[in-house]
Amino acid sequence: MSRVSTYLNFPRSTEAAFLFYKSIFGGDFASPIARFKDIPAHPDQPPLAEADQNLVMHVALPILGGHVLMGTDAPESMGFTMTQGNNMFINLEPDTRTETDRLFKALSEGGKVEMPLQEMFWGDYFGSLVDQFGICWMFNCDSKN
Repeated sequence: MSRVSTYLNFPRSTEAAFLFYKSIFGGDFASPIARFKDIPAHPDQPPLAEADQNLVMHVALPILGGHVLMGTDAPESMGFTMTQGNNMFINLEPDTRTETDRLFKALSEGGKVEMPLQEMFWGDYFGSLVDQFGICWMFNCDSKN
């Protein structure tokens, strides 16, 4: 089933922020917090800085009415530059790759593709863009069709 969530980027404070949100909304994280050290090594990328190993790669917290807050740390060592505006994404999770491709193409027109849609190590089809109005969008499709 398709869903929309809000994806938040933090400058090294994601875990504290999500523990705070959890204390307010209650409930549990959708899965254990994934850490940057959990990312498989890739020969085309430099090794992860020791200071970044335990930072949050991904966390998800269901809040109200089926809405999910998701988040990540944005370490400078991985090329992130946090500025007001790139700290929040609308995350779309379409049911099919066809719908993912359609939405990605339409929203990227006149904007900037940050990461083209592609297979990711966690098994999903993922990409991100900034639309022509400066709104950040992420796409994550778990369907193989």
